[in-house]
Amino acid sequence: MKAERISTLTGHGNPVFTLELSQKPGILFSGGNDKGVVEWSLKNLNFIKVMFPVASTIYALHCPTGFPLLLTGLRNGNILVFDFIQQKIVATLKHHKKPVFDIKAISTKQEVLVASEDGTVSVWNLQTFELVHIIKVSGDTVRSIAVSASRQQVAFGCRDSAVHIYHLTDYTPVTQLNGHTMAVFSVCYTPDSRYLLSGGRDALLKIWDTHSYTLVNSIPAHLFAINHIVCHPSLPFAATASMDKSIKIWGLNDFKLYKIISREKGYPAHQLSVNKLAWNEDMLISAGDDKQIILWKITDI
Repeated sequence: MKAERISTLTGHGNPVFTLELSQKPGILFSGGNDKGVVEWSLKNLNFIKVMFPVASTIYALHCPTGFPLLLTGLRNGNILVFDFIQQKIVATLKHHKKPVFDIKAISTKQEVLVASEDGTVSVWNLQTFELVHIIKVSGDTVRSIAVSASRQQVAFGCRDSAVHIYHLTDYTPVTQLNGHTMAVFSVCYTPDSRYLLSGGRDALLKIWDTHSYTLVNSIPAHLFAINHIVCHPSLPFAATASMDKSIKIWGLNDFKLYKIISREKGYPAHQLSVNKLAWNEDMLISAGDDKQIILWKITDI
């Protein structure tokens, strides 16, 4: 496996916490400690514009499939809904008083889930933007959401060191996965929904079987916290981003390490914590505390 830096997107003046691919191919959105959502061209590898200003740090961005919307989760607890057709913010979802850390849509249900530091996940209607339901997941922060449409399940990674599994149909609890010793920062279902991956402050990458909910593997993946896990959309690989400034790519068939992208390995990589990743076909996109967004071409996979 080979990795080559294609380009670095610069312009953010503060750490970048989140990335999201648009529904429109070739467009990327980013957000962080700057006071705005930024739009980039992955085709021309350049800055397009600041979409709209925000009053608070951005921790989450989400573009729901089938809806011309961009949802932005803020540190103040609000979610801004930007409509691409009307080219304006059409709603502000107000419920949480504490930071919003993740947003995931259930397009088939026309609903969107919002994870908060208050330990709950709010459920909103994507047509009316009305609050539908509150899921009381944990007594502590809910950091990450992963949806398995084929399993009809949703996983929540929490600061209480557990992964909480719920039914997608009625949002009732299924089980709780215990194994991490510290906060869980990221959860991710493999494309075939056979496995659920989790990672967090204990720097362990855990692989769970989604049929039996048993732990298949626990890998000491990084030196410091795993901030994000993202699976390749079509190939059996997953990438992890860490506070140790590195990106690692893992095989999902054999759970082996295939690539380390870091300065120690000679790559022009991030100089500080890597916070978020996104796959765009054979391109892996990373964002970090060093204010940079780096585009990597991954070949021979």
